[in-house]
Amino acid sequence: MLFVLRLRYTATEEDAAPFVPGHVAFLERHHGTGTFLLSGQTVPTSEGGVILAHGPERAAVERLAAEDPFVTNGVAAYTITAVTPGRVHPALAEVLARPGD
Repeated sequence: MLFVLRLRYTATEEDAAPFVPGHVAFLERHHGTGTFLLSGQTVPTSEGGVILAHGPERAAVERLAAEDPFVTNGVAAYTITAVTPGRVHPALAEVLARPGD
């Protein structure tokens, strides 16, 4: 299952700034496990960011999102949308064929 995680700031970017290193470590950890397939800032950056995640179930992805230092420090929140892939580019087919983490 794929999940689109939309990060939205609930405070200013300045308020979020002290938590950027922890957020980056959070991203790197979950990219390293293969759960996060893509992450990036929105344009404009003041709106937040997006993560494309691969996981077994929504509850597991919700638990991960709740661990983001931006969330635990009250400066951002996630909206999570589950996606059942219908058509997949061949470059992603192998990644999506493996069990979610």
